[in-house]
Amino acid sequence: MKKLLFTIGAFCIASALSPISAANALNIQQLPVKQKTDQWTVEIGKAKEGKNLAKAEQGKYQTYSVKVQKIGRDIASAEIHLFRNDPHSETKYSLFGKRDERRDHKEEALLAKSLNNGTPVSYSNILVAEKASELEVDILWTEKGTEGRMLKETFTFTSNARN
Repeated sequence: MKKLLFTIGAFCIASALSPISAANALNIQQLPVKQKTDQWTVEIGKAKEGKNLAKAEQGKYQTYSVKVQKIGRDIASAEIHLFRNDPHSETKYSLFGKRDERRDHKEEALLAKSLNNGTPVSYSNILVAEKASELEVDILWTEKGTEGRMLKETFTFTSNARN
């Protein structure tokens, strides 16, 4: 009888705690979800599927697409960075490899030119660890005419994100 009561009690505790851990994971149910400012639109959507593309794996990671579009004033340079959080750390983790600091800034200028022409930046299939509870998109740019002053906007998407 004690074993039965212990088993039932353990099951009740485990059932009560499991929604708590699931609620912390980034799992955006209503896709696409969009955030907008005067300068940028950032949209998180369903990942593109294909033979050679990553697929979501239960308990490990989810896959999403990210689209960034400039809707404001013309820019001279731009950088886009994606990060995820970790529930046990204040540190945010980049979703892409380390940037080569020695390179010149031609890439930022080419990205700005493309964005100024109305072409969005699209990441069709990104992996986000399931333990993450938020996805952060940082956009750094300079405006034409004030190239020496860097500007930044941060868009944070969580499981509670809505259009």
